[in-house]
Amino acid sequence: MSRPDQHGTGSAAPRLAAAAGIAALTLTAVVAPGQAARADGDKKVLTVAVAQSVDSLSPFLATRLVSTGINRLMYEYLTDYDVEDARPVPGLATRWETSADKLTWTYTIRSDARWSDGRRITAEDAAWTFNTMMTDEAAATANGSFVANFAKVTAPSPTELVVRLNKPQATMTALDVPIVPKHVWEKVGDFSAFHNDKHFPAVGSGPFVLTGYRPDSYVRLKANDRFWRGAPEFDELVFRYYKDQDAAVAALRKGEVSFVAGSPSLTPAQADSLKGQENIEVNDAPGRRFHALAVNPGARARNGERFGDGHPSLLDRRVRHALFRAVDRETLVDKVFQGHAAEGAGYIPPRFSRYFWKPSKDQELTYDPAAAARLLDEAGYRRNGAGKRVGKDGKPLTYRVLCHATDPNDKAVGQYLKEWWGELGIGVRLDCLDNVSDPWLAGTYDLAFDGWSVNPDPDFVLSLHTCAALPATPEDTGATDNFICDRTYDELYARQLAEYDPDKRAALVKQLQSRLYDLGYMNVMAYPNAVEAYRTDQIASIETMPKAAGNIYGQDGYWSWWSAVPADSGDSGGGAGPAAVITGIVAGVVLLAGAGVLLAARRRAGAEDRE
Repeated sequence: MSRPDQHGTGSAAPRLAAAAGIAALTLTAVVAPGQAARADGDKKVLTVAVAQSVDSLSPFLATRLVSTGINRLMYEYLTDYDVEDARPVPGLATRWETSADKLTWTYTIRSDARWSDGRRITAEDAAWTFNTMMTDEAAATANGSFVANFAKVTAPSPTELVVRLNKPQATMTALDVPIVPKHVWEKVGDFSAFHNDKHFPAVGSGPFVLTGYRPDSYVRLKANDRFWRGAPEFDELVFRYYKDQDAAVAALRKGEVSFVAGSPSLTPAQADSLKGQENIEVNDAPGRRFHALAVNPGARARNGERFGDGHPSLLDRRVRHALFRAVDRETLVDKVFQGHAAEGAGYIPPRFSRYFWKPSKDQELTYDPAAAARLLDEAGYRRNGAGKRVGKDGKPLTYRVLCHATDPNDKAVGQYLKEWWGELGIGVRLDCLDNVSDPWLAGTYDLAFDGWSVNPDPDFVLSLHTCAALPATPEDTGATDNFICDRTYDELYARQLAEYDPDKRAALVKQLQSRLYDLGYMNVMAYPNAVEAYRTDQIASIETMPKAAGNIYGQDGYWSWWSAVPADSGDSGGGAGPAAVITGIVAGVVLLAGAGVLLAARRRAGAEDRE
């Protein structure tokens, strides 16, 4: 759980957008130095350098951005997202409609889509996917919140999918669930143990087919000639893992990789070093992520059992607010992100203007060390003779802060925390690890650097803080971000999920963010820009999302990699390939207002991505 380890990273595409980013791993001996865009004779290979490891290649289990992004390339969803305004557009479903009571949704499944093994994709594949998530707890690990309100899912015909709900659900045009082939996945015995990473090629329906994987090394995919939108122009897509971000940047300079996004973004120094370099383009745009500190409020399971060893002082809201008030967001944006970010506040980045929220002046926990000190005094954590804050047991306050070893921003912010909280008399121990997921899931931390790639519809990231997201028992893995369970928050969450009116729903989403802010468990410090770079002598054109000023890596869809045009293809993107097809799709989407309800889309990234 973390940005790179638990959650994710993000970036762009053409005129649509779907789930979250992509990323991962290093391919040894697949592409020779200087030949990242061409290998194996005339084969055109696009190589992406990433700093996040894959947690699973099963769409039922994957939560990290890299993993959810790869699954998005392998499997289509019912609907996709428009690149310019993120409205729902056709995916496997060509149209959709809802009953008068908003409880029954009927999707028309396209008849021209095929699995990569040649078999026809039918409504039965979608029904089986959803029913499996509804009946198998392990299969609901990553995306169970999408189907928690489903009462019944059927496929009356190969082209008709019917979903009956228990109560209205505003995300029915934003079900970011990869649809899998029933004839392959019905043979899986234990969904908790099957990671879809042993048998290649893996049968899929997306623009690329998974052909190879080595943990913490590489993920390799080939173009899917049967993809219903048309095959990508690059023959192969490779994600190389780099533990050292500077090494990834050096690989881009040498032409060993085509694209680099960092973890999740390039540092300002790395971006500056690449600007003006021959054959290198730097993309710097408002991102869809947030950079936060998550507090461990005491790890617990749905059965009531508590576990882990989070510091008990953090159960006091006054202490959490004191830590908030001892973080100078302006300094972090100026010094750490060097202006390539916006100051944080609410849970939804300003890129998503409908749902963006900021606290009122009276509510805002501004940087005020004196106020922070008073809060700690009130909570009973006063200074001893050595100036250290101590509890009733006489022990000094020292917090363990989980940090991603591959993220320079975590380490830089961590040094400021040591200084600011040290002045309050609080000790800080930075635990910078390659894999923060294990201690996070076990609840053996006090605070952690956190972040998610937020989708156009924020329901998924909001669901991570509901009581239902907690693990069933301490031995299970839940969908929770940091073990928050607040009944007021849950009531607001249920109301926004059932609200079909866009403006009323947006107001409820803002109330959710306000509640989360007041609780003090999530300190959103910044909204980092998406800063990334690619070689123009290997990639002639590639779409960003939003199209006007957006990211490439970690988009809400597969549009960037599907639209990418090789530099030596003789086509700058204006032909009849994927980039041109996208324009046609967007033009036709207006006809598919479907249910007549304007709903935004959701997720990660996913979730991200634990990201």
